[in-house]
Amino acid sequence: MSNWTLSSTPPHDWYLCLDVESYFDHEHEPETMFEDGFTRPVSVGDRDVIVTAFFNGDVDAPEFNIECKESLSKEEIEIANKSLVKILGTEMDNRPLYDQAANDPVLGDKLSALYGLKRMTRANLFEDIQNRIVEMQMNHKPTAKKMMYAIRETYGNAIEYKGGTLAGWPKPHQLMKADPANIRKLGPTLRKGQYLVELSQRIVGGEIDMNFLTTTDPETCYNTMVKIKGIGPTAAQDLIMMRGRNDAVFPSNKQKGQEKGLRRWILWSYGLDPDNSTDSDFAAITKNWQGYESSALEFLYVNYILREKEERAKKKKK
Repeated sequence: MSNWTLSSTPPHDWYLCLDVESYFDHEHEPETMFEDGFTRPVSVGDRDVIVTAFFNGDVDAPEFNIECKESLSKEEIEIANKSLVKILGTEMDNRPLYDQAANDPVLGDKLSALYGLKRMTRANLFEDIQNRIVEMQMNHKPTAKKMMYAIRETYGNAIEYKGGTLAGWPKPHQLMKADPANIRKLGPTLRKGQYLVELSQRIVGGEIDMNFLTTTDPETCYNTMVKIKGIGPTAAQDLIMMRGRNDAVFPSNKQKGQEKGLRRWILWSYGLDPDNSTDSDFAAITKNWQGYESSALEFLYVNYILREKEERAKKKKK
């Protein structure tokens, strides 16, 4: 068994994530994670292992205790940490955002109410893209998660876990040989299966570089991703926010006179008409976000999620 500590840049309140269902996958039960920890498979070279992360609950001195039932070498722990850093957002530093947006008329109070929030993602951008393609245009997210897990079971590595197995996420070389028709049998549309297979083939063939997409500037990332089949303008903006970074870009995407994508939601949040707003209007309301666009929008998103939960709870009481 291996056990180690992963420190996070403060402030970080991981417990805030437990209310956000989109951060978790089919096998996860957030309501049990306070005591049982957060468990998922990660790659350590040519194999996958299962790790469990326990948060210490200290927002200003945040740490995660990581457990793995397998004995890992120092090098393997370092590889696992690369995934965990992205998943948990431990290297994201939001402190400058708290200073520069403290007086923002919309964002300011969310920064206080959700102090320590950091977005969770998946272990790498390829996992995030797989998940985004499978769930697109599906309103019932539990069904989408179940479909994604079926793909993992079929094409990923099976790892022994609690008397059974837990499915790892498919790597490009595992998914590139899949028949889209067989992916269709797992739930996603045939077209989604084609998108997944073609993307995997292009990654293995060297046409698409996941490391480049993760490390390049947001605008270049956006312009590159919208050229990938299955990733439209809105999906590209979503995926930019899943790179484990603070920055992002939300280009205008008007169709038939209507603004689409995340920019529409941001403009609406600030009380502006999304369909009749200019680039200057957008720059003015997001001036306090500069360099921290991804982090800033996450505060608005999680605030929205929590508000919706409160409204549903009130309706149930009536």
